[in-house]
Amino acid sequence: MKNENCPCGNDLTYLECCHLVHQDIKKAKTAEQLMRARYSAFVKANGDFLIQSWHSSKHTPTLKHDLVHWAMSVKWIRLEVHETQQGLENDNEGIVSFTAFYMEKFMNRALHETSKFVKENDHWVYLQAI
Repeated sequence: MKNENCPCGNDLTYLECCHLVHQDIKKAKTAEQLMRARYSAFVKANGDFLIQSWHSSKHTPTLKHDLVHWAMSVKWIRLEVHETQQGLENDNEGIVSFTAFYMEKFMNRALHETSKFVKENDHWVYLQAI
Protein backbone atom coordinates (compact mmCIF):
# COMPACT_ATOMS: atom_id res chain seq x y z
CA MET A 1 0.00 0.00 0.00
CA LYS A 2 2.97 2.33 0.60
CA ASN A 3 3.78 3.11 -3.05
CA GLU A 4 0.40 2.24 -4.52
CA ASN A 5 -1.03 4.92 -6.82
CA CYS A 6 -4.22 6.45 -5.51
CA PRO A 7 -7.28 4.94 -7.23
CA CYS A 8 -8.79 8.42 -7.63
CA GLY A 9 -6.44 9.09 -10.53
CA ASN A 10 -4.18 11.85 -9.34
CA ASP A 11 -0.38 11.57 -9.22
CA LEU A 12 -0.08 10.89 -5.48
CA THR A 13 0.11 7.59 -3.67
CA TYR A 14 -2.95 6.31 -1.86
CA LEU A 15 -1.30 7.08 1.51
CA GLU A 16 -0.61 10.69 0.44
CA CYS A 17 -4.11 11.21 -0.97
CA CYS A 18 -7.42 9.48 -0.28
CA HIS A 19 -6.15 7.48 2.69
CA LEU A 20 -5.81 10.78 4.57
CA VAL A 21 -9.46 11.60 3.88
CA HIS A 22 -10.54 8.05 4.77
CA GLN A 23 -8.87 8.57 8.16
CA ASP A 24 -10.35 12.06 8.70
CA ILE A 25 -13.23 13.16 6.45
CA LYS A 26 -12.57 16.82 7.28
CA LYS A 27 -9.35 16.60 5.22
CA ALA A 28 -11.57 16.74 2.11
CA LYS A 29 -11.53 20.51 1.65
CA THR A 30 -13.58 20.46 -1.58
CA ALA A 31 -16.51 18.52 -2.98
CA GLU A 32 -14.22 17.08 -5.65
CA GLN A 33 -11.76 15.81 -3.03
CA LEU A 34 -14.62 14.06 -1.24
CA MET A 35 -15.91 12.58 -4.51
CA ARG A 36 -12.43 11.25 -5.31
CA ALA A 37 -12.15 9.78 -1.81
CA ARG A 38 -15.55 8.13 -2.25
CA TYR A 39 -14.42 6.54 -5.51
CA SER A 40 -11.30 5.23 -3.74
CA ALA A 41 -13.53 3.92 -0.94
CA PHE A 42 -15.57 1.99 -3.53
CA VAL A 43 -12.34 0.56 -4.97
CA LYS A 44 -11.28 -0.54 -1.49
CA ALA A 45 -14.81 -1.54 -0.38
CA ASN A 46 -14.47 0.81 2.59
CA GLY A 47 -18.05 0.72 3.80
CA ASP A 48 -17.42 2.78 6.92
CA PHE A 49 -16.15 5.73 4.88
CA LEU A 50 -18.93 5.38 2.30
CA ILE A 51 -21.53 5.67 5.05
CA GLN A 52 -19.70 8.52 6.79
CA SER A 53 -19.49 10.45 3.52
CA TRP A 54 -23.18 9.96 2.62
CA HIS A 55 -25.72 12.53 3.83
CA SER A 56 -27.43 11.27 6.99
CA SER A 57 -30.90 11.71 5.46
CA LYS A 58 -30.05 8.99 2.91
CA HIS A 59 -28.98 6.26 5.35
CA THR A 60 -30.96 3.02 5.35
CA PRO A 61 -30.47 -0.08 7.50
CA THR A 62 -28.85 -2.03 4.64
CA LEU A 63 -26.97 0.80 2.90
CA LYS A 64 -23.48 -0.16 4.09
CA HIS A 65 -23.98 -3.82 3.25
CA ASP A 66 -25.41 -2.99 -0.18
CA LEU A 67 -22.59 -0.59 -1.04
CA VAL A 68 -19.82 -2.96 0.03
CA HIS A 69 -21.45 -5.90 -1.73
CA TRP A 70 -21.66 -3.98 -5.01
CA ALA A 71 -18.17 -2.47 -4.63
CA MET A 72 -16.67 -5.94 -4.21
CA SER A 73 -18.65 -7.43 -7.08
CA VAL A 74 -16.96 -5.28 -9.75
CA LYS A 75 -13.40 -4.53 -10.83
CA TRP A 76 -12.75 -0.80 -10.71
CA ILE A 77 -10.74 0.55 -13.64
CA ARG A 78 -10.47 4.34 -13.40
CA LEU A 79 -12.13 7.64 -12.58
CA GLU A 80 -12.51 10.67 -14.82
CA VAL A 81 -13.65 13.98 -13.34
CA HIS A 82 -15.33 16.14 -15.98
CA GLU A 83 -16.53 19.28 -14.25
CA THR A 84 -16.87 20.84 -10.84
CA GLN A 85 -19.20 23.71 -9.96
CA GLN A 86 -18.72 25.47 -6.66
CA GLY A 87 -17.78 22.98 -3.94
CA LEU A 88 -14.73 24.92 -2.79
CA GLU A 89 -13.56 25.10 0.81
CA ASN A 90 -15.77 28.07 1.73
CA ASP A 91 -18.84 26.88 -0.20
CA ASN A 92 -21.70 24.92 1.37
CA GLU A 93 -22.67 22.96 -1.72
CA GLY A 94 -21.09 21.82 -4.94
CA ILE A 95 -21.65 19.74 -8.06
CA VAL A 96 -19.18 17.23 -9.50
CA SER A 97 -19.62 15.45 -12.83
CA PHE A 98 -17.60 12.27 -13.30
CA THR A 99 -17.40 8.87 -14.96
CA ALA A 100 -16.33 5.77 -13.04
CA PHE A 101 -15.20 2.91 -15.27
CA TYR A 102 -15.46 -0.66 -14.04
CA MET A 103 -15.84 -4.24 -15.20
CA GLU A 104 -18.87 -6.27 -14.17
CA LYS A 105 -19.38 -9.87 -15.23
CA PHE A 106 -16.61 -9.54 -17.85
CA MET A 107 -18.23 -6.47 -19.43
CA ASN A 108 -16.77 -2.97 -19.38
CA ARG A 109 -19.18 -0.49 -17.89
CA ALA A 110 -19.22 3.20 -17.08
CA LEU A 111 -21.21 5.08 -14.49
CA HIS A 112 -21.59 8.71 -15.52
CA GLU A 113 -23.04 10.85 -12.78
CA THR A 114 -23.47 14.46 -11.83
CA SER A 115 -23.52 14.51 -8.04
CA LYS A 116 -24.57 17.08 -5.49
CA PHE A 117 -22.45 17.50 -2.38
CA VAL A 118 -23.27 19.58 0.69
CA LYS A 119 -21.67 20.29 4.01
CA GLU A 120 -23.10 18.47 7.00
CA ASN A 121 -21.51 18.74 10.47
CA ASP A 122 -18.83 21.00 8.97
CA HIS A 123 -17.58 18.53 6.34
CA TRP A 124 -18.49 17.54 2.78
CA VAL A 125 -20.94 14.69 2.18
CA TYR A 126 -22.57 13.19 -0.89
CA LEU A 127 -26.24 14.13 -1.11
CA GLN A 128 -27.55 12.68 -4.37
CA ALA A 129 -27.21 12.21 -8.10
CA ILE A 130 -28.86 14.99 -10.09
